[in-house]
Amino acid sequence: MDDEEARTRLLDAAEELFYRHGIQAVGMDRIRTASGVPLKRLYRLFPAKESLVTAYLERRDRHWLTSLRTAALTPAEPRARVLAVFDWLADWFTEPDFRGCAFLNAYGELGAAAPEVVRVHKAELHALLADLSPDADPTLADRLLILTEGATTVATLAPGPEPAHRAREIAELLLAK
Repeated sequence: MDDEEARTRLLDAAEELFYRHGIQAVGMDRIRTASGVPLKRLYRLFPAKESLVTAYLERRDRHWLTSLRTAALTPAEPRARVLAVFDWLADWFTEPDFRGCAFLNAYGELGAAAPEVVRVHKAELHALLADLSPDADPTLADRLLILTEGATTVATLAPGPEPAHRAREIAELLLAK
């Protein structure tokens, strides 16, 4: 196994374990066992748990935002693009392994010690919502971010598409103004 394969296996294991059980509840030995990567190589690639947590969140940020961006940019009409965000959320909320927002979960566990990627992710999400907003309305983007985050939080407690559907209804009202 080369370093790239080892890195991928470690990040796959970290993502599954950190997202399912929490960052603080999962030790490096558990990551090593789940990945099949020797401990020595794990620490060579990720010298501290913090570096693995950051890499996991950075990779999740790229995948999550790419998927959302693709779904939101598929419709041609700006209003439909905004509403596509909530349709995408509804699909995400019904995934069997859905455990809420990995970035808010990380911040909830680590507080101010959370990696900077947590704040960067939220800024990127806000920027995407601003880009989708008709006339690039920053106030609308702020409101859409609150709807997105609120729906995600509610779905964390009661998984299913309903929080996204309710948030979509509110977004429709905001877009009608």
